[in-house]
Amino acid sequence: MTKSNSLRPDFRRGASAIALGLALTVLLPGAALAQDAGTAPVDEAPVDGEIIVSGIRGAINNSVQAKKASTSIVEVVSAEDIGKLPDLSIAESLSRLPGLATQRLDGRANVVSIRGLAPDFTTTLLNGREQVSASNNRGVELDQYPSELLNGAVVYKTPDASLVGQALGGTIDMRTVRPLAYGKRAIAAGARFEINDLGKLNPDISNKGYRANISYIDQNADGTLGWAIGYARMQSPTAEERFNAWGYPEATDGTNTAFIIGGAKPYVKSNELKRDGVMAVVEWEPSDKFHTTIDGYWSRFKDEQRLRGIEFPLAWGNSTLQPGFTVEDGLVTKGVWTGTEAVMRNDVVHRNSTIIAGGWNTRFKPNEKLTLELDLGYSRLKKTEENLEIYLGTGRGPGVGARETALGFEMRPKGGIIFDPSLDYTDPDLFVITDPQGWSNCGGAVPNCQDGFINTPRIKDELKSVRLQATQELDGVISSLRVGANYSDRKKSLDDRGFVLTSKNYPANTPVPTDYLYDDPVSLDFIGIPGMVAFDSWRFYNDGNYTLTDGAGFDPARVFNDYTIREKVLTGFVQANFDADTGSTPVRGNVGVQIVHSDQTGSSFYAQVVGGVTQSTPITDGDTYTDILPSLNLSIEFADNTFLRFGAARVLARARMDQLKPGGGVNFDVTKRDNTNPADSPWSLDLGNAKLRPLMADTVDVGLEKYFGQGGYVSVGGFYKYLENYVYRQVNPFDFSQFEVPDGGSVGTRAGVSRQWLNGNAGRVYGAEASLSLPFATFTQALDGFGVLGSASYTKSRVRETGPDPISMPGLSKWVINGTAYFEKDGFQVRASGRYRSKFLAEVSTLSLARDVFMAKSEFVVDAQVGYTFQSGTLEGLGILLQASNLTNEPFVTYYNNDPRQIRDYQNYGRNFMAGITYKF
Repeated sequence: MTKSNSLRPDFRRGASAIALGLALTVLLPGAALAQDAGTAPVDEAPVDGEIIVSGIRGAINNSVQAKKASTSIVEVVSAEDIGKLPDLSIAESLSRLPGLATQRLDGRANVVSIRGLAPDFTTTLLNGREQVSASNNRGVELDQYPSELLNGAVVYKTPDASLVGQALGGTIDMRTVRPLAYGKRAIAAGARFEINDLGKLNPDISNKGYRANISYIDQNADGTLGWAIGYARMQSPTAEERFNAWGYPEATDGTNTAFIIGGAKPYVKSNELKRDGVMAVVEWEPSDKFHTTIDGYWSRFKDEQRLRGIEFPLAWGNSTLQPGFTVEDGLVTKGVWTGTEAVMRNDVVHRNSTIIAGGWNTRFKPNEKLTLELDLGYSRLKKTEENLEIYLGTGRGPGVGARETALGFEMRPKGGIIFDPSLDYTDPDLFVITDPQGWSNCGGAVPNCQDGFINTPRIKDELKSVRLQATQELDGVISSLRVGANYSDRKKSLDDRGFVLTSKNYPANTPVPTDYLYDDPVSLDFIGIPGMVAFDSWRFYNDGNYTLTDGAGFDPARVFNDYTIREKVLTGFVQANFDADTGSTPVRGNVGVQIVHSDQTGSSFYAQVVGGVTQSTPITDGDTYTDILPSLNLSIEFADNTFLRFGAARVLARARMDQLKPGGGVNFDVTKRDNTNPADSPWSLDLGNAKLRPLMADTVDVGLEKYFGQGGYVSVGGFYKYLENYVYRQVNPFDFSQFEVPDGGSVGTRAGVSRQWLNGNAGRVYGAEASLSLPFATFTQALDGFGVLGSASYTKSRVRETGPDPISMPGLSKWVINGTAYFEKDGFQVRASGRYRSKFLAEVSTLSLARDVFMAKSEFVVDAQVGYTFQSGTLEGLGILLQASNLTNEPFVTYYNNDPRQIRDYQNYGRNFMAGITYKF
């Protein structure tokens, strides 16, 4: 089989990410930054007479200084100024750091993998406190957090014992500003207009939007009381031309075998993302002995989508492939179908999520060397979703109504299919509200009843924490000793609901009333179809034109998908920090241990269909256990501004929420009912496991870093993670005596098998990283203001489940390469950057919003920015900004069967352009 993505062109695309940074240094000297650094973004006020470097170069310098000061191996993103992170989202900023990569959702960076380990293996904090997530599992969707309200983020690649929230991949700690550390009054505001170049694909969602923000920081005259508040508003458009394939079954003519497309679901999609965010901080330090901070964060995120397209059941439908088709290297790439009965879709998605997070931190020093600290944290999320599918067809049920007499198709080289139809899909008299394919009988009583469907999942996630610690300063090699404990209580639940929609005119077909029709059809010319019937399906649904049938009544998955997981975790820790000179070589670092006691409980259901009706049995299970996690970090300055870093630790990542739910779906194969062999039994069960232990890993990191100039450094490093007890499905015997025979008949055996999530053997993940920050003023002052950033990481996994061959780890790209070029001087700033990641296993939504993993193609995304800030006069502080994202119009592509030609999803997002102003005074 000929593969279309050989290693050589992929590597060239990755290398061009760094080449872009070098090539654009003169032409477009600037880019969207996200740079390395250490313990925390710097807020400190300037010393009188000190030369201040702000903007891009100031952010780089702050990041590099923090990275240098840290005893752990970290990366840091710092804000250029108040309310001004270097990218449109914190996720995009993080994606430019060495070893980090994002997965895009609807064109925007959404979740982050660290060192090839998926978002579920990463912990996200806000001001040091763990955050809840809007996803079905643990991965935090970072687009919930407005970049305008964050002052930066620290990514811990090696943990220390006092870092609560350490994870297998790494820990991301997002930070808001601290007003007393900022040290002065500042008011900053900004506004940007945004447009997507794909145009208005759907009539009811605009391709235009805006962003606006305002922040205020101040303190009293004594500098003992400070406050900060910020508000950010976003109404951002995204657009998508999307080709989706059901799959590629093998077909044979008796002599030859080839893969052939089973069905296709292409559509155009328009999104309007609305997000409001508020950040507030109050900080009080009346003396050197007492310091207290209260911070809060609130965000409301609304995602409104319209999706219009046509679903074509092909090899898995009632279509016939005509002779004369083309086969290329085992894949049918061109031909003509007959008998195809299409399902026209006018779909709507509404997602609403609200996050509340905050905390209260108090430090008290009873004497000069002892610091006592109390931290209270709270994070809560509520997410609701309405995922509406509305169908049109030419007749109720399969084989009824007009069908394609000749539906030509040809696969495009880059992905997707061009169709040549014989039917007019813009005709509202031909395509009517009905169930064209007979996808449901509503539990058996109502044949061909599915004129639509609506999924309405609900997620609630709440986390409370309290932390106590004491730090004693010491004299000698051990500079300080820290002991403490953290207690957290997290409860997350998923209520997975879904309803079949049946027209109130059933069984008649219903023409779309003219007052719901849009004036013009929606174009599907990207797949060769001039247009399709478009109507206001959301209004039609809300006007009461459908009868709803709860899918839980006949679909067990609607019952056993539900879960409630509760985790109570008590972490005790002790950490010794040391700072010594061995001869003339400074050595800093820490050594310590965490003792983590976990009490986890899961609640869900056993569910099966008996007599055509779902029966369910609630089940609650769980476990308690204790893990010991030692850690060591060393930083050796063996030459001036040259550091050797070493880290070793034992870390954990808790199992996914959907794996921890007990119970599952009972399956019964009537064709095997008389079998007595348990290995060939009619009974089977897909089962969760509330007793799952975390995935444990022993990790070793080493790095070499050289710092020079203001904001300059180069680093190389490597890491090795030995993973234990990976979680995967395993087949085991199971006793089904507690379950009824679905049809009440006889059965040969009550023994069968379960496919249950269990801990098992694993393997290792290892790799190398290199990064560079190079201000050109290092060479000559004639190039002051110019600079480049670059990083590259290589990651490899050898993790095995049951077979001898290694599996593909979700989220792992072998290569992740970033390049940025910038120029900033006298108020001018220009940046351009490219980020590349090689192919990876991506987690995506599937049928009924279930999650699954598919291989995604490599991608190379380019962004750019140019701006000017007035330095004096009446306009001093006013900035003008132009930005562009996804300049290469890079699609997000997943595929089947390890063959990039067998496209599962081809998502073309277009380019977004922004123009705006900022003002600071």
